[in-house]
Amino acid sequence: MERRFVSIWFRYLSTDWFVLRKPQLNNKAFVLRTPSHGRMIVTAVNALAEAQGIHAGMVLADARAILPDLEVFDDEPDLVTKLLKRIAEWCIRFTPFAAVDPPDGIILDVTGCSHLWGGDEPYLNDIITRLKKQGYYARAAIADTIGAAWAVARYNNRTLIVPSSQQSEAILTLPCAALRLEPGTIERLQKLGLRQIRDFIGMPKSALRRRFGSHIITRINQALGVEEEFIQPVQPIELYSERLPCLEPIATATGIEIALQRLLEALCKRLQKEQKGLRTAKFKCYRVDGKIEEIQISTNAPSYNVKHLYKLFEIKIVTIEPDLGIELFVLEAPKVEDHSPSQQQLWEAMYGLQHIQLAELMDRLSGKVASISINRYLPDEHYWPERSIKQASSLQETTTTEWKVDRPRPMQLLATPQSIQVAAPVPDYPPMNFRYKNKLHKILKADGPERIEQEWWIQDGQHRDYYIVEDEEGGRYWLFRLGHYDEDYKWFIHGFFA
Repeated sequence: MERRFVSIWFRYLSTDWFVLRKPQLNNKAFVLRTPSHGRMIVTAVNALAEAQGIHAGMVLADARAILPDLEVFDDEPDLVTKLLKRIAEWCIRFTPFAAVDPPDGIILDVTGCSHLWGGDEPYLNDIITRLKKQGYYARAAIADTIGAAWAVARYNNRTLIVPSSQQSEAILTLPCAALRLEPGTIERLQKLGLRQIRDFIGMPKSALRRRFGSHIITRINQALGVEEEFIQPVQPIELYSERLPCLEPIATATGIEIALQRLLEALCKRLQKEQKGLRTAKFKCYRVDGKIEEIQISTNAPSYNVKHLYKLFEIKIVTIEPDLGIELFVLEAPKVEDHSPSQQQLWEAMYGLQHIQLAELMDRLSGKVASISINRYLPDEHYWPERSIKQASSLQETTTTEWKVDRPRPMQLLATPQSIQVAAPVPDYPPMNFRYKNKLHKILKADGPERIEQEWWIQDGQHRDYYIVEDEEGGRYWLFRLGHYDEDYKWFIHGFFA
C-alpha cells in the first residue's frame, strides 16, 4: 500500500486563537508582540494586518508607522506549541498517526484512511471544513511524501491533492523554500538565480552537496520519496487497537453498543489468531464537540471472548455522554498477554484457579462491585501476622511458600490491630472479659499464649502474646498483649475465627 500524508498549515494560528477569545477582533487588524533585546517585535499578525504590509519579525514601532490604528496584544509563551498539540490530538479522529510539525503545522499519516471518506478529495475537504468551523484558517495538502505535502500546502495555489507517484511533478515549479531548507541556503540559491526547485533538482548531487551541504540532498530525497521520513505521533499508538469512523454522528445507546460489538469482534479475531488475550481495554468515543468519552475494563486472565468482554463494557456504557454525537470509536488493548486455549480433559471438567470460567466470573463481579472488593491472597515468608500474606496480582500467580498450618489462624485478619479494654487480668493469662466497639465480651474459654517476636531486621518493637478466646455467645477472637506484662501493657484484637 502506498504511503499517503497530509500536511496542514495554520497561517494565522495565534491570531485565530485570539479572535476565538475576543470575537470583536474579527474585523480589526492586530498583531501579537514580545520583547526582544530592548525592543518590541511582532511575533504574529492576522490577515488584515498582513494585507497592510505588516509581517512577523517586524519592529512594532515600524508596524505602527504603517498602520497607526493597529491593535497590539502580548503574545503568550508556548501558545503555538500548546495549540498545535491540542489540534493534533483532535485530528486523531481522521487517523491514529497525528504529529505536530513546528512552527505552524501538523502532519498526518493517512495511509489507508481516505477511502473511508470516499477518496482523497472529500477526506481533505472534511478536514479543512471542520478546522475552519472551529475558527482556524487552514490549508492542507495530501501526497505520497511528507515533503511534497508540506510544499504543496504552503506554496501551490492550484491543487492540494498530489496523485500517487507524482510528487516530483508537483514540486518542480515551487520556490526553493518549499523544500524546508535553512534561510542561509535559500538565500544562496536565490543569489545564484536558482529560484525554483526545477532549477537545481537535476544537478549532480555531489555538486549540490559541495556547494550547499548535505541537508539539501536529504530534503530533495525526502520530498521525492527516495529517503523515508518519520513522524512522532502526539499519542502513542497501541499495537492492538481498532477504529470505527462514523458517516453520521452517533448519539444513541443502541448505536454505541453496535459500535462496541463490531470493534470487539475485530480485535478479538486478531488476538485469537495471534494467540493473545487482553488484560485491559479502553473504549474511546470521540464526540463532535472535540471531547473524548472513555470507559475501561480489566480482566483477571487473558481473554478474547467477545461475549464476556462485551458484558464487562455493557455495565459502563451508561456513563458515556454522546452529547451532539460521536463520530469516531476506538478500542485499544494496552495490556495483552499470551493466551492459548486450555486442553480440555475428556472425562472430567477442569477445576481450580486456572479455569477460565472462574476468571470470567471474577471479571463480572469486579465490574459490579468495584475491583478493590475482590482480592486473592498468597502466603508470604514472614512471621509477623500483617506481613505473612500478600495480595496476588492475578489468578495465575503461583505461591513461593506454603501456608503455615501448624498454628491456628483467624479466618478474618484485621489489617491493623484495634485496641480493646480488658478487665485487670492475671499476669501471663488471658483477660476475663474485654470490651470491643462498646460491647462487653465475657470470656469462657481461652488458649495460649503464642509469642510472636518482632522481625528486628525490618523494624524494632515489642513482641506479642496471642490468645484464642471464646465468649459467652460462641464468638472466637484472636487477642494479643503487646510486650511484657507490666503497668504499661496494652491489649488488642487482631482477628475473628469462624
